[in-house]
Amino acid sequence: MDLRLFGLETPLIHTIHQMMDTTDEADKSFNAPTRTYVRDAKAMASTPADIKEYPNSYVFIIDMPGLKSGDIKVQVEDDNVLLISGERKRDEEKEGAKYVRMERRVGKFMRKFVLPENANTDTISAVCQDGVLTVTVEKLPPPEPKKPKTIEVKIA
Repeated sequence: MDLRLFGLETPLIHTIHQMMDTTDEADKSFNAPTRTYVRDAKAMASTPADIKEYPNSYVFIIDMPGLKSGDIKVQVEDDNVLLISGERKRDEEKEGAKYVRMERRVGKFMRKFVLPENANTDTISAVCQDGVLTVTVEKLPPPEPKKPKTIEVKIA
């Protein structure tokens, strides 16, 4: 809307309009995701996993072709978040060889899983065999039902 038609073209009105325009730009840049967030989101999206529940455990299965056990980290954060991360590196190029096509993913990978309350984080095991990582989280035994407490009544 052109404010000059109403005789409202003053320095104050002009300044207010400029402030409103720059606020929109500041909001856009302030709400933009950080590079770390984008990198972590890509790493998580490119690391698919299968999760199985057994009567006594949870099993996480993740394909890790070509990785050695030293390239994979399995950790527990905040007492109930299972974090699986690592990095897949490109093979060193030999002299005279060049890539015609590069389709295999390289770089960091990561997955986070919030563990259920009955997960025993003290007995987690991880095995990487034939390019498949299997992480087993044992379940805690169910709590025993509380028995009623009998209170002796004394005669005064």
